[in-house]
Amino acid sequence: MSDLHKEVSELERESATAARLFDIRRIIGGLFVVYGIIVTIAGIAVSDADLDKAEGININLWTGLGMLALGLFFLGWLWLRPTVAAPAPESTDG
Repeated sequence: MSDLHKEVSELERESATAARLFDIRRIIGGLFVVYGIIVTIAGIAVSDADLDKAEGININLWTGLGMLALGLFFLGWLWLRPTVAAPAPESTDG
């Protein structure tokens, strides 16, 4: 019985680790931050011809900053409210 309890405890621990690792907020936040940095750099290094195409609005810069803000929001949300493992059910031995 003790071996079964240890095995269940180990599986619960691994499940909680996987839940924290694959939290959708981490994935979305990380991707938006990475793509936001890339698009912001493209917006900083814009040519006059690209600005003329967009009628004087630096679309890449504004989109990149928006993506950065959204990605940082998701990562901040993850940091402020981390994933909590569900409590293990009480076993009734009797």
